[in-house]
Amino acid sequence: MARVLHVLTGCTAVGKTELALRWAETRGAEIVSCDSLLFYRGMDLGTAKPAKAELARVPHHLIDVRDVREPVDVTYYVTNARAAVEGVWARNRPVLVTGGSGFYLKAFFGPVADEVDVPAALREEIRTRLEREGLAPLVAELERLNPSGLGGLDVHNPRRVTRALERCRASSRTLAELAAEFAVRPGPFADCEVRLTELVREKDDLERRIDMRVQTMMRAGLVEEVRGLLGRGLKDNPSAAKAIGYRETIDFLEGRLSEAELAPAIAQNTRALVKKQRTWFKTQLPGHRRVDAARAAVAELF
Repeated sequence: MARVLHVLTGCTAVGKTELALRWAETRGAEIVSCDSLLFYRGMDLGTAKPAKAELARVPHHLIDVRDVREPVDVTYYVTNARAAVEGVWARNRPVLVTGGSGFYLKAFFGPVADEVDVPAALREEIRTRLEREGLAPLVAELERLNPSGLGGLDVHNPRRVTRALERCRASSRTLAELAAEFAVRPGPFADCEVRLTELVREKDDLERRIDMRVQTMMRAGLVEEVRGLLGRGLKDNPSAAKAIGYRETIDFLEGRLSEAELAPAIAQNTRALVKKQRTWFKTQLPGHRRVDAARAAVAELF
């Protein structure tokens, strides 16, 4: 069987789950998730994770594989996605990658992580300095290590600054040198033929679906889900705790939002996310098919 990856993406609430299931069923395929929040056990309602009945229709991979306390990075994702893909191919079945998490999605089209190994002690040293000294001294050190400049680095973003400093210190190379090395690296799926389709919807239709989705989450018990996850260490994983649906519910539980404000806040932030996703798909992904999810026939997806 040809080493082909079918990738189905689209913004939040566009309708990826059902169309992915139907396509996989007709082709005998298995699904590899490309959603940064479906990894976590217990994060079900706020992520619109496929229900048990849906998961039973088609074999799925990279769903419910991590405790909510355990952060996931792109290196973890690539390693496990590649292993899942190889396993599906070994069973002579097609692979359908589906999800809308941009950074992980990009791994199917090029390199997303360099080979710099940052020791835990160095990472902790820089984290402690950030807390004690603030951002400015870290930026100053980066500038000393990069006399030719910092390129397009956002020096007001603590996460980007600390990651850049970690990589420069650990590798003894400048950001420009690291970028040049990164540019010529093959992507983790460079040996595959990747067929990409983006599902789209009219703005009014999508906004209606977002409102319905939020109401469904609330009725199903999102507040209780988040309350339970807080007891299991949700806030120990900042990227999960800041996800839409979860951060607003945490604000409600901790008294920063009223009950009446909760659902509108989730819907508003979801619409803002969708706007960013649309721009990202347009500017960061290679040329691809765009299919109207409201009228899509399964046979037309790829």
